Amino acid sequence: MIITEPGIYDIPEADYHRDPVPGGSLSASTAKRLLAEGGPARYRYLLDHPEEPSGTMELGTAAHKLVLGVGAPIVEIQAENWRKDATKEAAAKARAAGGVPLLTADVQVVHEMAAALRKRKTAVALLNPSRGDPERSVFWIDQASGLWKRARFDFMPRREAGRLPVIVDYKTCASAGKRDFPRSVDSFGYHIQAAQYCDAWRAIHGTDPGFVFLAQETKPPYLTAYYQLDAESLAIGRQAMADAMETWRDCRAAEAQGAEHAWPGYSDEIETIALPRWSRAREDYYA
Repeated sequence: MIITEPGIYDIPEADYHRDPVPGGSLSASTAKRLLAEGGPARYRYLLDHPEEPSGTMELGTAAHKLVLGVGAPIVEIQAENWRKDATKEAAAKARAAGGVPLLTADVQVVHEMAAALRKRKTAVALLNPSRGDPERSVFWIDQASGLWKRARFDFMPRREAGRLPVIVDYKTCASAGKRDFPRSVDSFGYHIQAAQYCDAWRAIHGTDPGFVFLAQETKPPYLTAYYQLDAESLAIGRQAMADAMETWRDCRAAEAQGAEHAWPGYSDEIETIALPRWSRAREDYYA
């Protein structure tokens, strides 16, 4: 698949992640990797050496499949753990075939999560299939830089007269509590993703949408919570996206020119560091 025109597309997730835009497009996932520890160097390495998804990631992917009704098939691996080679081989085979391998116990967990979510009125209203579509991909050209960008929505609302469109992003988490979930937003760069999705909507429709995180815990009773980011957090996410876009553009240009360190990592300079504040406070306490 090749995409040369901005718009909303109903395409398989694998095609989206392969990036069907000739010359490449910048996603929020790419931006987060460029801004993470190790920066462009680690991002470039992972392009050629992709990491195997963790159990937590695959459980989240499977929950998305059951909650949204779209996604890779869940493949049950009938085992208690991943220790045996045969079990690992079965998981690798499932992934190679485009499936999501889960241990028997985890298959039960994701089904219980989906069942619990369907009992929550707010969740049902946010994911109402008469008002939107799951797993839609948006491709557009950033007007400021001229670079292509892309985003894949968990749930894209349809435009309705007199109604604010609300983008829903489903997140599985250890804790959906109001003190804990903001830490997840910071740790996993969800604010960058939220800014990217809002910008995608505006690029296509010319209006600003609403945006809600639907957070669900992965332990019984599989509680749910609903959050929107304040304006400052979205602005921080948007600035981070802009910084990543500039880095991505410069690194690609340097690579095209044959630069030796087109995708830099840590600084080559010798820098002074200090113990973190919590560690120094602890040492003062025991002094």
